[in-house]
Amino acid sequence: MVAIAQTRNAAASLGFASRLSAAIQRMQENRARRVIYRQTLRELNALTNRELADLGIGRSMITRLAQEAAWGAE
Repeated sequence: MVAIAQTRNAAASLGFASRLSAAIQRMQENRARRVIYRQTLRELNALTNRELADLGIGRSMITRLAQEAAWGAE
């Protein structure tokens, strides 16, 4: 009976460890995506209207383009 209890505790802790690991990985991925988003916003906002027009980008499109760069197209 003690062996069964120890096995369940080991399985429960392994489950918690894997869930914790997955949560940490998701947080790291989200942080990396936010960095890409902010960098894209910063770089596009630094361009002049003329430079944006040459690229075919309107200033109102910058936020959407930064979101697509970080999280992909919806």
